[in-house]
Amino acid sequence: QVQLVESGGGSVQTGGSLRLSCTASGSIFSINAMGWYRQAPGKQRELLARISSGGVTNYAHSVKGRFTISRDNAVNTIYLQMNSLKPEDTAVYYCTAEGVQIASQLSRNDYWGQGTQVTVSS
Repeated sequence: QVQLVESGGGSVQTGGSLRLSCTASGSIFSINAMGWYRQAPGKQRELLARISSGGVTNYAHSVKGRFTISRDNAVNTIYLQMNSLKPEDTAVYYCTAEGVQIASQLSRNDYWGQGTQVTVSS
């Protein structure tokens, strides 16, 4: 049993900042990587940022230079620092955990959080 819990979403004005967090909980032995997606109404889900257990990061072009992903492996938590926010950043943001191995099991699976709303107004 693995759950992802997100926090930090909300409403902010253009140019403002928000910091999202996501913690994976359960009898977790290891996680290969965690990341952030977002989906705006009527648009495709977009991968924003990803970070491996070793700290290697990847960013979508749309957020590179403005958003920063980080992690604390000791508590299976990732963060997304979002700066210089724009109205087009408005979306539901989802946390993911990839390649999760549960204690005493051999298989690995992926998990998703429930999503948190981020709204950026002019």
